Amino acid sequence: MRAIILAAGFGSRLMPLTQNNPKCMVKYKNQELISYEIQALKGAGIDEIAIVGGYLFDILKNFIQERFGLNHFYINENYSSTNMLYTLFCAREFLQTCIKDKQDLIVSYADIVYFKDTIELLKKAKDPLAIVIDEDWKKLWQRRFENPLEDAETLKIDKNNFIIELGKKAQNYDQIQGQYIGLFKISSDFLSSFIDFYDHLDRNALYDGKDFNNMYMTSFLQALIDHFHNAKVVRIQGNWCEIDFKSDLEIQI
Repeated sequence: MRAIILAAGFGSRLMPLTQNNPKCMVKYKNQELISYEIQALKGAGIDEIAIVGGYLFDILKNFIQERFGLNHFYINENYSSTNMLYTLFCAREFLQTCIKDKQDLIVSYADIVYFKDTIELLKKAKDPLAIVIDEDWKKLWQRRFENPLEDAETLKIDKNNFIIELGKKAQNYDQIQGQYIGLFKISSDFLSSFIDFYDHLDRNALYDGKDFNNMYMTSFLQALIDHFHNAKVVRIQGNWCEIDFKSDLEIQI
């Protein structure tokens, strides 16, 4: 099993902390966000980890090489005008090696803090597409937002634990059976279909109001769900956080 961390972002809402460092190198409890992720992955036995950088790429690459000795690096040169999904496909070569070597792939956002127990749960999932959700999300969102519904997204699950909807603007709490955290796994058998589906999308269409290069990851995952109906939930109850605002750095988990 391998992993890829999508770390191209600037993190404008964290300025001035991101003036001289990429967003993923902002420190939470005296440790860089990306250090938590790499330690969680390595702690769960995943040593082949690729990083896709963008903003201040050389600073990130040098830090990761010196601290962790990783050597799979890719760059999104267009990080300022694209989104997370585009960043993932900047590492297409790495995705192809996972197919060739029959290695499942964990995909992680770079602005979240989680621990090896979450990765160990995700590793156990045998489904083509396994997506981590936090069932206890409301406690975290209440600490982050005056009105949790302002930021929360829909997540609907059927009786067989397959996701049927995620990433839409939630109108009420009944539409939220958990919160997508930015961490999922693609089986090696499904990865070719994952790539092929992306390659055959209409480049001229809008996806939830965004052009192709700015498509949200959740928009793509929803399209996959609608087509393949194979996204299984991996449930956690807290023990993670997202860092989008400076106030998030004060949250204790």
